Amino acid sequence: MTSILYSFRRCPYAMRARLAIAAAQTPVHLREVVLRDKPQAFLSASPTATVPCLVTETGPIDESLDIMKWALAQNDPEGWLDMPPEGHDWIARADGPFKDALDRTKYATRYPEENPEAQRDKATAFLEDLDAQLGDWIFDRPTLADYAILPFVRQFAFIDRAWFDAQDWPALRGWLDRFLTSPRFESVMSKYPQWQPDDAPVSFP
Repeated sequence: MTSILYSFRRCPYAMRARLAIAAAQTPVHLREVVLRDKPQAFLSASPTATVPCLVTETGPIDESLDIMKWALAQNDPEGWLDMPPEGHDWIARADGPFKDALDRTKYATRYPEENPEAQRDKATAFLEDLDAQLGDWIFDRPTLADYAILPFVRQFAFIDRAWFDAQDWPALRGWLDRFLTSPRFESVMSKYPQWQPDDAPVSFP
């Protein structure tokens, strides 16, 4: 069977899953989910009712990083999985403390007990370290770490792009801007209508 990817275009977790599937050139059937109107088929498939969810012949994969690894295990023509062990540490920092601080900055009204300025400072500490690590890429060529983290740096940057661009992060800004203007990013950001159960399958990539 062709695996089914439940996705939401703007979600950074779904974005990184699509990036890996596109890099692997592993075809799936994409189903665009509207988060305020989740279809029953998606709710039945996803243990957590969150996007992305990949339904494979052996069961659902409900974590975006696991979807990335699944796709690249099928085919990894660019060698994304061949990265130094530190790459996993960078991803863990991005998915943990950085994403927590990002959410408390972007969605400050959801966290009234938190100071959004202090949370932005926490996110900034990670980005300063990342800027110091970056050349053109986190390591000497693109790896899983770059494409697992880029969608979240994009999300943070657009909270206040003028503020972001004013920071002394030349390597980080260059890394992000090359991504945002790349054919790869454009290819995974196509707009799809909300999936309906009687729709014909939509092949991705």
